[in-house]
Amino acid sequence: MMKKKSNLKIIAEIGSNWNGEIKIGKKVIKQLKNVGADAVKFQMWRAIDLYDSSHPNWNEIQKSELTCRHAQEFKKYSDQIGIDCFWSVFYPEAVDCLEKLDVKYYKIASRTSALMDKNSKETMLAIAKTRKPVIISMGFGGNKTKLQNIFKNNKKYWLYCISNYPTKIKEIDFKKMEKFDGFSDHTESSLAPLLYAIKSKQQNKLKFLEKHVSIDESMGPDKPFSMNVSDFEKLIKDIKTVLEINV
Repeated sequence: MMKKKSNLKIIAEIGSNWNGEIKIGKKVIKQLKNVGADAVKFQMWRAIDLYDSSHPNWNEIQKSELTCRHAQEFKKYSDQIGIDCFWSVFYPEAVDCLEKLDVKYYKIASRTSALMDKNSKETMLAIAKTRKPVIISMGFGGNKTKLQNIFKNNKKYWLYCISNYPTKIKEIDFKKMEKFDGFSDHTESSLAPLLYAIKSKQQNKLKFLEKHVSIDESMGPDKPFSMNVSDFEKLIKDIKTVLEINV
């Protein structure tokens, strides 16, 4: 008997965990494909837009900037090995770049949906023009009515998120989470994602689970609150078990 296809899509957020090195980035992508992630996600931002140059980790932050050339390399490699690759974007020119790569959908980060950065609205308007699906994190409490108006011609998926790094599990309102289309998780363990998987199987519609993941070589600013790939592999296996059993 054929198994029912899961309605839960697992997104591995790579963020800065590629160390600004294409070789490391491809290694992360391959490992995440091998352990069963449905998609990998990077972030496309300019350091000067989000940080002050006096930041103590300025050099490390700058190194993590992902350019259009990097995006081309990662999208091409992801297509070759058969895993979706997409981006959170933080400035409108990034959308022009990614459209040339034919990405399937876009992620709107919590700080963008809450209009926290100078390019937030312009970036979202550029994404809206693509008419492609958008996955929107609401960790900073963006105005949903305004976002629905901006993305009126885009399929929208809303993610529950607590924008604390790391998030304590007691901060999560699992009842409120049920009203969303997914969960962008910043906790340090697998308990919150597993609880979400149990809840998501009760709803027969597409759901998303996003988790920051790193490999041993990762050294970027996202590393401290990222799950290592071996623990992520176990999480995916546990989620599959949860989704297959009747409870």
